[in-house]
Amino acid sequence: MRPWSRELWRLGLLAGIGALAGWTFSAPGLGLAAGLALCLFHHLRQLHALRTWLTHNPHADPPAASGLWGELFDRLYRYQKGQRLTQSRLRSTLKRIQESSEAMHDSVVMLDRHGDLEWWNSAATRMLGLEAAHDRGQHVTNLIRDPRFVDYFHARDYREPLTLPSPIDERLILQFQITLYGDDERLLMARDITRLHRLEEMRRDFVANVSHELRTPLTVLTGYLETYHDLVEGLPPRLVRGLSRMQEQTTRMQNLVNDLLLLSRLEIDQGGDDHAPLAMDTLLESVRRDAEALSAGRQRITVEVEETRRLIGSEQEIRSAISNLAFNAVRYTPEGCRVTLRWRPHPQGACLEVEDDGDGIDPVHLPRLTERFYRVDKGRSAASGGTGLGLAIVKHVLLRHDARLEIDSRPGHGALFRCVFPAARLAAPAAVAPASPRGSLDPAP
Repeated sequence: MRPWSRELWRLGLLAGIGALAGWTFSAPGLGLAAGLALCLFHHLRQLHALRTWLTHNPHADPPAASGLWGELFDRLYRYQKGQRLTQSRLRSTLKRIQESSEAMHDSVVMLDRHGDLEWWNSAATRMLGLEAAHDRGQHVTNLIRDPRFVDYFHARDYREPLTLPSPIDERLILQFQITLYGDDERLLMARDITRLHRLEEMRRDFVANVSHELRTPLTVLTGYLETYHDLVEGLPPRLVRGLSRMQEQTTRMQNLVNDLLLLSRLEIDQGGDDHAPLAMDTLLESVRRDAEALSAGRQRITVEVEETRRLIGSEQEIRSAISNLAFNAVRYTPEGCRVTLRWRPHPQGACLEVEDDGDGIDPVHLPRLTERFYRVDKGRSAASGGTGLGLAIVKHVLLRHDARLEIDSRPGHGALFRCVFPAARLAAPAAVAPASPRGSLDPAP
C-alpha cells in the first residue's frame, strides 16, 4: 500500500475512533472533531520537526518518522545529499579552472551579458591593470578606452583578433580576442605579443630597406642592358640570347622590388588621405585594357557593371588590387578562357569580382593563397612572371578599405575572387549636370 493511501486510512481510522468514542457519550460530532484534531496535531508536529531540521541542521540525519512523513524526509535527505555532491564537484571544477587560469601567462577576463567585469586572473591585473577592489562590475569599455577596442567590442564580429597597446603600458603590445558563450556572455583574452610585434617591425623595416637598396643597382643594370640591346645587330646570337634572358630576369626582379615596396607601404602607412568616390566602370575598363595587353589575345576579357554606386577609396590601391587579380587570371588560365571583371551589389554593400573559367584551384590551397610567396604551382608561377605577392597586396588593400576577400574555386570549375565592401564604403552615383536649353544664353551685347 502506498504511503499516501496509508495516510488516508490513518485519517479515516482516527476520525472513526473519535466518532465512535463520542457516540458512546452521545456526542459523535465532538468525538469526530477530537479525532481530526489529533491527526492535525500529528501533522503539525512533523512540520515543526521538518522546519527544525532544515533550518538548524540540514546536514544531519532526518528526523525519525513513518508513513508519508517518513518517505518525505527520506526523499529530502537523498535530494540534499545529491545536491551537496553536485555542488562539491562544481566547486572542485571551478577551483581547478581558476587555478589553471591563474597559471596562464595570457589574460583571461569573464564578462556578463552587459559587458561588465565578473572575474579575471592575475595576468589581467598585470597586463590590463584590473583591480578587484574597484573594477568588479565595471563595464569593460570604461577600463579599456581605446576607440579601436570599443568599436571591436560593439561590432560583435570576433573572427579576427585585435592588436593594441596595453592600457597601462604603451610599450606592451597585446592581442585581444573575444569569444561569445552562454547567455550572450563574453570571454576576453589578451596575449602579450610584444616580441612578435617587434620582430614583425624589424622584418618590415628590413624588407623596405633592402628593396630600396636594390632599386639603384637594378636601375643601373637595366640601363646598360637597354644600351646593349640597341647593339644586338652586331653581337653573336649566343650573346643576344643571354642579353634577352638578363632583361627578362631584371624586369622580374624590378617587379618583385616594386611589389615589396608597395606591400611595405601598405603595412606601415595608415592611408586614407587620398580616398575619394571612384567611378568603377571607368576603372574596370582601364584594368581590362591592361589585362588584354598582357593576354595578347589568349583570353576573352569582359567587364560587367551592375552596381551604380561608387566606391570610396584610394584609386591607386584599388587599381593595384583589381590589376593583381585580373593579371593572375590571365597568367594562370589556359588560352581561350573567359575572364570577367564585375562590380555588383552585395547584401552587405557591394563587391568586386574577378571570375574565370579556367582550371580552378584545389581547395586545400585556398587558406594560404594570400601568404607572401605562396605558390600553388611553383614552376608554372615562375614561368608566368608572377612575384608571389599579388594576393598579399590584395589582402592588405582590402583591410585598409574595411573589406574582405572571398575565394571560391574547385578544380575544373574556374575561380572566383570576390572583394566585399561594406555599405559605408559606397557613395551615391555622380549626378549628371542637365544640358543647357538652346537659346538660354544671353545674347552678346
